[in-house]
Amino acid sequence: MGLQTIRGFIKLGNPIELNDKEFYKLSKFIYDNYGINLPITKKTLLESRLQKHLRKLGITSFQKYIDNICSRTESEEVVNMINLVSTNKTHFFRESLHFSFLQKEILPHVKSSAKNKFQIWSAASSTGEEVYSIAITLEEFMAKNGQHISYSVLGTDISTDALQAGNNAIYSEKQVEGLPLDLKRKYLLKSIDRKEGKVRVIKKIRDKTLFKRFNLIQNRYPAPETLDVIFCRNVLIYFDKPTQERVIRSLARCLRVGGYLFLGHSESLMGIDLPLKPRMHTGYQKISIC
Repeated sequence: MGLQTIRGFIKLGNPIELNDKEFYKLSKFIYDNYGINLPITKKTLLESRLQKHLRKLGITSFQKYIDNICSRTESEEVVNMINLVSTNKTHFFRESLHFSFLQKEILPHVKSSAKNKFQIWSAASSTGEEVYSIAITLEEFMAKNGQHISYSVLGTDISTDALQAGNNAIYSEKQVEGLPLDLKRKYLLKSIDRKEGKVRVIKKIRDKTLFKRFNLIQNRYPAPETLDVIFCRNVLIYFDKPTQERVIRSLARCLRVGGYLFLGHSESLMGIDLPLKPRMHTGYQKISIC
């Protein structure tokens, strides 16, 4: 192999680098449009997540890529970027005390009908494990107590990839290994091809759920006083304080008086004046109109 060919090979393999100026421009775009706060310490992470994608697109510099997406804020490519940079770490019954509280303290007092459903919103639903954990909690409560609850669970996220996974409701056996065996038998179907190691949430549960794309800092929120429970967990940590407060106020307005808001274990309402009373760690009840 000649030197010229070797040089060409080396040049072809060189990574596309993200300089500080480009990082600040890209991180500002993400913050302005999606509320996600990316400090300079996240530069390497952002660079590594996007490099392969840029090569796939045939784009040779981050500057060209940034110019492209900044001129088309709602384009398919912006959606692709958000899919790449957003974090979708979750599992079934994550932070299990919230589900115990739902089953023991909230559901016994629910009165619902076909016209007046018990409505729950998973506002950062990721790949759907939280949505299905909520639905399973309701099904288990009804089975054990002989009480029928007409309910629906809405799952929203900014990542279309995550939403597609949630809507498909197909998970690896590793993803559900923490579920008790009796719940697996009741609510999961194994793939016909056992070598695949896949399971799917049963149709009865899937039919009670809906997945939609939603941007917590830009989209129009559901009508005030319409939701009974909101889970918005482990997403506020990616927002700065003003954005956190704006999102929490919007969520609180959606809750019926008496409804509940659950945040992630490291999130709180500290410094935010709202009629939300703590009922457990990161679990709050709305006590008056706001």
